[in-house]
Amino acid sequence: MTPNPAPTRTAHAAPPVPTAPAPVAAPAGSGIEVPRTVPAAVARRFLVLRHLLAPPRALPAGEQSVMDVVARLGSLQFDPLEIAGRNHDLVLQARIAGYRREITDTLLYERRLLFEAYNKGLSILPTAELPLYRLTWDHARIRHDGAAFDEHAPLVEELLARIRRDGRLSSTDIESRAAIDWYWRPTNPVRAILEALAEAGILAIARRDGNRRIYDLAERLFPVDLLAERPSVREQARHRLLSRYRANGLLGAAGQAELWIGTGRAAPDPARPDLPTRTELRAELLADGSLTAVSVEGLRGPRLIVASDVAWLGRAIVEVDAGAPPGGAAPAVSFLAPLDPFCWDRDLLRGLFGFDYVWEVYVPQSKRRWGYYVLPILFGDRLVGRIEPRFDRAARAVRVLGTWWEAGFDPLAAEGFLPAFAAALDAYRAFGRATRVTFPRDRASRTLAGAVARAG
Repeated sequence: MTPNPAPTRTAHAAPPVPTAPAPVAAPAGSGIEVPRTVPAAVARRFLVLRHLLAPPRALPAGEQSVMDVVARLGSLQFDPLEIAGRNHDLVLQARIAGYRREITDTLLYERRLLFEAYNKGLSILPTAELPLYRLTWDHARIRHDGAAFDEHAPLVEELLARIRRDGRLSSTDIESRAAIDWYWRPTNPVRAILEALAEAGILAIARRDGNRRIYDLAERLFPVDLLAERPSVREQARHRLLSRYRANGLLGAAGQAELWIGTGRAAPDPARPDLPTRTELRAELLADGSLTAVSVEGLRGPRLIVASDVAWLGRAIVEVDAGAPPGGAAPAVSFLAPLDPFCWDRDLLRGLFGFDYVWEVYVPQSKRRWGYYVLPILFGDRLVGRIEPRFDRAARAVRVLGTWWEAGFDPLAAEGFLPAFAAALDAYRAFGRATRVTFPRDRASRTLAGAVARAG
């Protein structure tokens, strides 16, 4: 198989950043001053603007828009649960009009301008940045070489020989064998070793059939020169840390542990003195202007903004000062994915938006406050509630299992909300190829459904 041509790192530029009037613009020698303290209203507006959510679904359908979103956010978390749509599809659907999952699948498994690897969990990343994520493969190779690859060496050789000879392979193509302990549960060893070989960058996911992974040799899927490129460990670690700030837009230096998974330790690791710490890499990013620090009203500690995003801060200041709506358009509604980078920092959502969001998919049913797969509802630059939609594919319906509204927010009375909510539901319905939307039969839900129908 002839490898695809190497994608260039400049082939898909991010959407244009608006020019901000003085005194706010990019730092690092621009001569224009960044405010030391940002009002909470400006910080909220900044986030929805730089996340391409003001207004939502403003990008046109197509591959370029998917690449533009990935360029802006750096990476999208891949989660296989498809209760309301896969996580990365929900992220893209909130930003791209007429989005279809096949667009991203084509970019991943046919054009290979995107690929799957571990960043903050399993993520979708630009293939052009593959060399900067080799650190994940290298660490997994070291870990498995001393364990699974040695313990199951005959199976490793059998699987690799079969793929070299016959081509792509899934764990279901080979008869199951006695289960082995693998991560958190017993697993078919064929599935486990294929997964380990992919974690180590020896194999890669050629395509998916539902949640079934079909593997091939990485050298058959990616350009040889891209695989041969080896940035230093420090450069890769720096890029990975910067990717977290690129994704969320307003992280600090602390926060819940899952924000920093895979970015190394905050303090030196005695066992790996060669690895740079997050603390020193963050200081380096601040010193060279890649990040700039601001204080946000009501939040403890500084928040760090990627240099290329500072013009969006200027736009936010201008809009808020002028009393203008987000993005200069009437406030619209979007449903946010549980692992949307906008929602990563739960402390930030509480402190800045007054919104307590817990993804309760792993919470026992008896302890859930809301539901199994609940999505935050963004209205303009406010988080106003939650919705739990399900796709009933057999009935071609979106079934809304519940809605929950923030204290003080009345969806029936809020100016402009009902038509915006109806538009978001209609876009979501079309995304799921459904023909109708149903609500629960309780009185409040029937009242809301009727109001939405009249508004839409």
